[in-house]
Amino acid sequence: MNIFAYIGSKVLNFLAEFGQIASVLFSVIRYIPRIAKDRRLVTEQMRIVGAESLPLVILIGSFTGAIAALQATDLFTKFNLIAIARPFIGGSIATAVFSELTPVLTALVIAGRVGGAIAAQIGTMAVSEQIDALEMMAIDKHRYLSMPRVVAALTMMPILAVFSNIVALAGAFFLTNLLFGFTAEVFFDSVVRFFSIGEIALSLTKSMIFGGVTALIGCHVGIRTTGGAEGVGNSTVRAFTLSASSILILDALFGYVA
Repeated sequence: MNIFAYIGSKVLNFLAEFGQIASVLFSVIRYIPRIAKDRRLVTEQMRIVGAESLPLVILIGSFTGAIAALQATDLFTKFNLIAIARPFIGGSIATAVFSELTPVLTALVIAGRVGGAIAAQIGTMAVSEQIDALEMMAIDKHRYLSMPRVVAALTMMPILAVFSNIVALAGAFFLTNLLFGFTAEVFFDSVVRFFSIGEIALSLTKSMIFGGVTALIGCHVGIRTTGGAEGVGNSTVRAFTLSASSILILDALFGYVA
Protein backbone atom coordinates (compact mmCIF):
# COMPACT_ATOMS: atom_id res chain seq x y z
CA MET A 1 0.00 0.00 0.00
CA ASN A 2 2.92 2.33 0.70
CA ILE A 3 4.13 1.82 -2.87
CA PHE A 4 0.72 2.77 -4.29
CA ALA A 5 0.56 5.79 -1.99
CA TYR A 6 4.01 6.89 -3.15
CA ILE A 7 3.14 6.48 -6.83
CA GLY A 8 -0.16 8.27 -6.34
CA SER A 9 1.48 11.22 -4.58
CA LYS A 10 4.04 11.54 -7.39
CA VAL A 11 1.29 11.47 -10.03
CA LEU A 12 -0.70 14.11 -8.15
CA ASN A 13 2.39 16.29 -7.76
CA PHE A 14 3.12 15.97 -11.48
CA LEU A 15 -0.44 16.92 -12.42
CA ALA A 16 -0.40 19.85 -10.01
CA GLU A 17 2.87 21.18 -11.42
CA PHE A 18 1.69 20.66 -14.98
CA GLY A 19 -1.39 22.73 -14.15
CA GLN A 20 0.77 25.48 -12.64
CA ILE A 21 2.92 25.63 -15.79
CA ALA A 22 -0.24 25.73 -17.91
CA SER A 23 -1.47 28.62 -15.77
CA VAL A 24 1.75 30.53 -16.52
CA LEU A 25 1.23 29.81 -20.23
CA PHE A 26 -2.33 31.19 -20.18
CA SER A 27 -1.12 34.30 -18.35
CA VAL A 28 1.59 34.82 -20.98
CA ILE A 29 -0.94 34.42 -23.82
CA ARG A 30 -3.22 36.95 -22.14
CA TYR A 31 -0.46 39.58 -22.14
CA ILE A 32 0.85 38.96 -25.68
CA PRO A 33 -1.25 41.90 -27.05
CA ARG A 34 0.90 44.15 -24.83
CA ILE A 35 4.12 43.25 -26.66
CA ALA A 36 4.23 46.64 -28.40
CA LYS A 37 3.92 48.50 -25.08
CA ASP A 38 6.44 46.25 -23.35
CA ARG A 39 8.80 46.06 -26.31
CA ARG A 40 11.81 47.20 -24.26
CA LEU A 41 11.39 44.27 -21.89
CA VAL A 42 10.97 41.87 -24.82
CA THR A 43 13.95 43.17 -26.83
CA GLU A 44 16.19 43.00 -23.76
CA GLN A 45 15.30 39.34 -23.28
CA MET A 46 15.75 38.69 -27.01
CA ARG A 47 19.29 40.03 -26.69
CA ILE A 48 19.99 37.71 -23.78
CA VAL A 49 18.44 34.62 -25.37
CA GLY A 50 19.67 35.29 -28.92
CA ALA A 51 22.75 37.45 -29.28
CA GLU A 52 24.49 36.35 -26.10
CA SER A 53 23.85 32.66 -26.82
CA LEU A 54 24.93 32.79 -30.47
CA PRO A 55 28.68 32.08 -30.01
CA LEU A 56 27.96 28.96 -27.94
CA VAL A 57 25.29 27.78 -30.38
CA ILE A 58 27.67 28.18 -33.32
CA LEU A 59 30.37 26.23 -31.50
CA ILE A 60 27.99 23.40 -30.63
CA GLY A 61 26.50 23.37 -34.13
CA SER A 62 29.84 23.10 -35.91
CA PHE A 63 30.94 20.12 -33.83
CA THR A 64 27.49 18.54 -34.13
CA GLY A 65 27.78 18.51 -37.92
CA ALA A 66 31.34 17.22 -37.82
CA ILE A 67 30.44 14.40 -35.43
CA ALA A 68 27.37 13.44 -37.48
CA ALA A 69 29.50 13.30 -40.63
CA LEU A 70 32.18 11.25 -38.86
CA GLN A 71 29.67 8.72 -37.58
CA ALA A 72 27.92 8.40 -40.95
CA THR A 73 31.11 7.95 -42.97
CA ASP A 74 32.60 5.54 -40.40
CA LEU A 75 29.47 3.39 -40.60
CA PHE A 76 29.61 3.17 -44.40
CA THR A 77 33.38 2.60 -44.30
CA LYS A 78 32.94 -0.25 -41.81
CA PHE A 79 30.83 -2.16 -44.34
CA ASN A 80 32.91 -1.04 -47.36
CA LEU A 81 29.99 0.97 -48.76
CA ILE A 82 31.54 4.43 -48.80
CA ALA A 83 31.93 4.45 -52.61
CA ILE A 84 28.31 3.44 -53.13
CA ALA A 85 27.02 5.85 -50.50
CA ARG A 86 28.92 8.94 -51.71
CA PRO A 87 25.94 10.41 -53.60
CA PHE A 88 23.71 10.03 -50.53
CA ILE A 89 25.94 11.04 -47.62
CA GLY A 90 25.28 14.79 -47.83
CA GLY A 91 21.50 14.33 -47.83
CA SER A 92 21.55 11.77 -45.01
CA ILE A 93 23.74 13.98 -42.82
CA ALA A 94 21.54 17.01 -43.52
CA THR A 95 18.41 15.04 -42.60
CA ALA A 96 19.88 13.87 -39.29
CA VAL A 97 21.28 17.30 -38.46
CA PHE A 98 18.21 19.37 -39.34
CA SER A 99 15.54 17.00 -38.04
CA GLU A 100 17.09 15.83 -34.79
CA LEU A 101 20.56 16.89 -33.77
CA THR A 102 20.63 20.68 -33.96
CA PRO A 103 17.09 21.33 -32.59
CA VAL A 104 17.65 19.06 -29.59
CA LEU A 105 21.26 19.99 -28.81
CA THR A 106 20.61 23.71 -29.29
CA ALA A 107 17.58 23.47 -27.01
CA LEU A 108 19.58 21.63 -24.34
CA VAL A 109 22.28 24.30 -24.48
CA ILE A 110 19.67 27.03 -24.14
CA ALA A 111 18.00 25.11 -21.30
CA GLY A 112 21.28 25.10 -19.42
CA ARG A 113 22.29 28.64 -20.20
CA VAL A 114 18.99 30.54 -20.42
CA GLY A 115 16.49 28.34 -18.57
CA GLY A 116 18.70 28.11 -15.52
CA ALA A 117 19.46 31.83 -15.67
CA ILE A 118 15.75 32.69 -15.83
CA ALA A 119 15.03 30.52 -12.78
CA ALA A 120 17.96 32.02 -10.87
CA GLN A 121 17.07 35.61 -11.70
CA ILE A 122 13.36 35.32 -10.93
CA GLY A 123 14.09 33.08 -7.95
CA THR A 124 16.36 35.75 -6.47
CA MET A 125 13.56 38.27 -6.93
CA ALA A 126 11.14 35.88 -5.20
CA VAL A 127 13.27 35.22 -2.11
CA SER A 128 14.16 38.92 -1.78
CA GLU A 129 10.45 39.85 -1.97
CA GLN A 130 10.85 41.90 -5.16
CA ILE A 131 7.96 40.01 -6.77
CA ASP A 132 5.78 40.92 -3.78
CA ALA A 133 6.81 44.54 -4.32
CA LEU A 134 5.72 44.32 -7.96
CA GLU A 135 2.31 43.05 -6.92
CA MET A 136 1.96 45.84 -4.37
CA MET A 137 2.55 48.30 -7.22
CA ALA A 138 -0.22 46.54 -9.21
CA ILE A 139 2.28 45.11 -11.72
CA ASP A 140 1.43 41.57 -12.75
CA LYS A 141 4.51 39.36 -12.40
CA HIS A 142 3.58 37.40 -15.50
CA ARG A 143 3.34 40.56 -17.61
CA TYR A 144 6.61 41.96 -16.32
CA LEU A 145 8.66 38.76 -15.93
CA SER A 146 7.14 35.77 -17.75
CA MET A 147 5.74 37.19 -20.99
CA PRO A 148 8.95 38.94 -22.22
CA ARG A 149 11.06 35.85 -21.55
CA VAL A 150 8.68 33.37 -23.17
CA VAL A 151 8.14 35.58 -26.24
CA ALA A 152 11.90 36.12 -26.58
CA ALA A 153 12.58 32.37 -26.42
CA LEU A 154 9.84 31.60 -28.95
CA THR A 155 11.23 34.24 -31.32
CA MET A 156 14.96 33.67 -31.01
CA MET A 157 15.18 29.89 -30.83
CA PRO A 158 14.29 29.32 -34.52
CA ILE A 159 16.87 31.96 -35.47
CA LEU A 160 19.50 30.23 -33.36
CA ALA A 161 18.50 26.94 -35.01
CA VAL A 162 19.10 28.45 -38.47
CA PHE A 163 22.64 29.46 -37.50
CA SER A 164 23.22 26.08 -35.90
CA ASN A 165 22.03 24.24 -39.03
CA ILE A 166 24.25 26.32 -41.31
CA VAL A 167 27.43 25.80 -39.29
CA ALA A 168 26.56 22.12 -38.78
CA LEU A 169 26.40 21.59 -42.54
CA ALA A 170 29.65 23.50 -42.95
CA GLY A 171 31.31 21.36 -40.27
CA ALA A 172 30.03 18.18 -41.91
CA PHE A 173 31.36 19.26 -45.31
CA PHE A 174 34.80 20.19 -44.00
CA LEU A 175 35.19 16.86 -42.24
CA THR A 176 34.06 14.77 -45.22
CA ASN A 177 36.29 16.87 -47.47
CA LEU A 178 39.28 16.42 -45.17
CA LEU A 179 38.93 12.69 -44.55
CA PHE A 180 37.29 11.39 -47.72
CA GLY A 181 37.94 14.03 -50.36
CA PHE A 182 34.30 15.02 -50.87
CA THR A 183 34.02 18.07 -53.09
CA ALA A 184 31.53 20.84 -52.41
CA GLU A 185 29.66 19.87 -55.58
CA VAL A 186 29.21 16.24 -54.53
CA PHE A 187 28.28 17.02 -50.93
CA PHE A 188 25.84 19.87 -51.49
CA ASP A 189 24.32 18.30 -54.61
CA SER A 190 23.34 15.37 -52.39
CA VAL A 191 21.84 17.80 -49.87
CA VAL A 192 19.77 19.52 -52.55
CA ARG A 193 18.54 16.30 -54.18
CA PHE A 194 17.55 14.34 -51.08
CA PHE A 195 16.62 17.05 -48.61
CA SER A 196 13.09 18.48 -48.32
CA ILE A 197 11.83 21.86 -47.13
CA GLY A 198 9.59 20.04 -44.65
CA GLU A 199 12.64 19.02 -42.64
CA ILE A 200 13.63 22.68 -42.26
CA ALA A 201 10.08 23.50 -41.12
CA LEU A 202 10.23 20.63 -38.62
CA SER A 203 13.57 21.87 -37.29
CA LEU A 204 12.28 25.42 -36.77
CA THR A 205 9.00 24.23 -35.23
CA LYS A 206 10.83 21.99 -32.79
CA SER A 207 13.22 24.78 -31.84
CA MET A 208 10.41 27.26 -31.22
CA ILE A 209 8.45 24.83 -29.01
CA PHE A 210 11.55 23.72 -27.10
CA GLY A 211 12.48 27.36 -26.46
CA GLY A 212 9.00 28.26 -25.26
CA VAL A 213 8.86 25.26 -22.92
CA THR A 214 12.29 26.11 -21.49
CA ALA A 215 11.29 29.70 -20.75
CA LEU A 216 7.93 28.65 -19.26
CA ILE A 217 9.56 26.17 -16.92
CA GLY A 218 12.25 28.67 -15.92
CA CYS A 219 9.62 31.28 -15.06
CA HIS A 220 7.44 28.78 -13.20
CA VAL A 221 10.31 27.42 -11.10
CA GLY A 222 11.72 30.88 -10.44
CA ILE A 223 8.43 32.37 -9.24
CA ARG A 224 7.90 29.50 -6.78
CA THR A 225 11.42 29.64 -5.33
CA THR A 226 11.73 29.64 -1.54
CA GLY A 227 14.53 29.11 0.94
CA GLY A 228 16.98 31.91 0.29
CA ALA A 229 20.27 31.39 -1.57
CA GLU A 230 20.08 27.61 -1.28
CA GLY A 231 16.60 27.65 -2.75
CA VAL A 232 17.80 29.73 -5.72
CA GLY A 233 20.52 27.17 -6.42
CA ASN A 234 18.04 24.30 -6.19
CA SER A 235 15.65 26.12 -8.52
CA THR A 236 18.40 26.62 -11.10
CA VAL A 237 19.20 22.91 -11.15
CA ARG A 238 15.52 21.97 -11.13
CA ALA A 239 14.70 24.29 -14.04
CA PHE A 240 17.40 22.71 -16.19
CA THR A 241 16.38 19.17 -15.19
CA LEU A 242 12.72 19.75 -16.01
CA SER A 243 13.53 21.59 -19.24
CA ALA A 244 15.94 18.93 -20.50
CA SER A 245 13.49 16.15 -19.66
CA SER A 246 10.64 17.98 -21.37
CA ILE A 247 12.74 18.60 -24.49
CA LEU A 248 13.61 14.93 -24.85
CA ILE A 249 10.01 13.81 -24.21
CA LEU A 250 8.65 16.30 -26.74
CA ASP A 251 11.26 15.23 -29.28
CA ALA A 252 10.15 11.61 -28.87
CA LEU A 253 6.54 12.70 -29.40
CA PHE A 254 7.56 14.62 -32.53
CA GLY A 255 9.28 11.49 -33.81
CA TYR A 256 6.13 9.46 -33.24
CA VAL A 257 3.72 11.99 -34.75
CA ALA A 258 5.88 13.36 -37.60
